[in-house]
Parts: sequence; C-alpha cells; structure tokens
Amino acid sequence: MDFDAELIRALQEDGRASIRSLADRLSQTRAAVAARLRVLLDDRTVRVVAAVDPVFLGQHVLAHVSIRTAGPAARVAAPLRDMPETVFVSSVGGAYDLVTEVRLGSMAELHDLLARIRALDGVLDISTIIYSTVVKGFFVSEYHGDITLDAIDEALVEQLQIDGRKSFRALGEAVRLSPSAVATRVQRLTDGGVIKISAVEARGLEHRQLSMGVGVNLDDDTAIVEELRTGRGVDFAARTLGRFDVVATLVEPSAGALYASLERLRALPGVTRTEAWLHLAVLKEDYARTLRDPRISVEGRWP
Repeated sequence: MDFDAELIRALQEDGRASIRSLADRLSQTRAAVAARLRVLLDDRTVRVVAAVDPVFLGQHVLAHVSIRTAGPAARVAAPLRDMPETVFVSSVGGAYDLVTEVRLGSMAELHDLLARIRALDGVLDISTIIYSTVVKGFFVSEYHGDITLDAIDEALVEQLQIDGRKSFRALGEAVRLSPSAVATRVQRLTDGGVIKISAVEARGLEHRQLSMGVGVNLDDDTAIVEELRTGRGVDFAARTLGRFDVVATLVEPSAGALYASLERLRALPGVTRTEAWLHLAVLKEDYARTLRDPRISVEGRWP
C-alpha cells in the first residue's frame, strides 16, 4: 500500500476525517497517521481546504480554456493567475501550452473573459469547452438550495477555506461560539452542499504525483461515465460541450501508471478518440472565494 496516496485519497473524500477514522481505514496506528499527515501538510504536498459550491456562488458557467502561446507560456500564465474568474491554471505539454478552468455567472461574462484572454500579450489562439455536467470533482459539492448564510456562517467558511481541518475549538474562538455550535453549523453547510472540504495535492513534474488531462470523443457515454465516476486514478471528470464529449484529469504516481490509466480509458466501449496533455506545472489551484463585503465589520453584524 502507498501510505501517502491512500491517506490523501481518504482526505479528498472527507477532508475533516478524524485521525482515528483515517487510521482505521488505512490499518495504521493513529500516531503514524498523525505524523505523516503533519509532514504532508507542513511541506505543502497537501492542503485541506473548503470550497464553496459554484452554484451557491451564482457561478452557473464552468469552462475549460486551452491556450496556445507565442514564446514563453509564463508571460501569459501570470495575468491568467491574477484573474478572479480562474480557479485553475496549468502549464501543459501537448497541442496547447496552458489550460485554465474558469467559473462565471453567465455566458455573457464568459464571452467577455475570453475576449480578455485573447487580448493578452503572447496569446496565439484559444479553444473553449463548457462543462455541462460535472461527473466527478472534489470541489463541486452539489448545492441543494434553500440555505441562507448569516455573518457567522460566512466567517466560518472563510476560516475553512484557509484551513479545512481547523479544530472546532479554534473555529469557535474565531467566531465566538462554542465548539458544539460550530460543529452544528459546519455540518449544516456540508450536508446542504454549500461547501465541500477536501484535499488539494501538489501535482506536476516536481511533485510525487503526475497529472494528465484527457479529452474524449464518444459514440456512447454509458460505460465511460461510470468508469470516470468510480475510477481511483480519476481526479476530475465532466461531460462537455465543444471539441470533446468528456474531459477528465488522471493522476498517478509514475509515468507508467499514468500511461496504463490512459490505456484503460481508451479501451472503454464507446470511446472513439482521445487527446491528452501532460500537466507540467500547476500554477494556480485556488477555490477560495470571499462571501461577505470586506467593508462591513463581521463583529458589527453579530448579535
């Protein structure tokens, strides 16, 4: 068993899982799990954070943009990272030089953003794919509707976006509530799909995990959708509108394992064509969003 991989996978499913439950799942001692988790967090191999569901934020348009550049990709990547609409930016090897995931409120906003991207110095051309349905994604939590946040909820979400494993006691001190009251509020936010607390693992050639994006064309999506939803090496998958029918992200600890994962995908019934790109360096992966007006004092809004 790959201790780190299994630990990270468990945290991706439940970022606030207790040391006891993690130890039971991995058949390890609590001391071993606690020590290893501390190392992974301290060296930033892993971050455990909360992400607010895009629908709750009014971000109804999620899209993947591939960018071909003239000259170094870094000069285009820098302004891309600074755009608030981008949650993910990566330098890739393949037909394009950069890919980014963007989240916006409307198609009109997407058109405006794409115009801004095309106008960046060094951009040759772009290709856009719109996510129609997210099949698997650790930071899409399926907001159920009819949940209203007050100032305390908003403050808790912002704390959890920084550290998703912060103790209920520490959260309570930050918002002046008891640990039990905080636990109830956090449970309500997660059960209602407002937030999802999960692990973000550092990926790319400089890290322990390699990552590959794959675009897939299909004549039948039945088999592939189930494989993507349950596949252990699949980090993200979505049905899409554009040049592909499905886009997925594969994550594996070695080039050989990544190749084997891609071959399994290619062999699925209904797959007619694939196009892959290797993530050389993930330059931005940030799902944190401010929920409250920074001009208003949080303390002033509490009863």
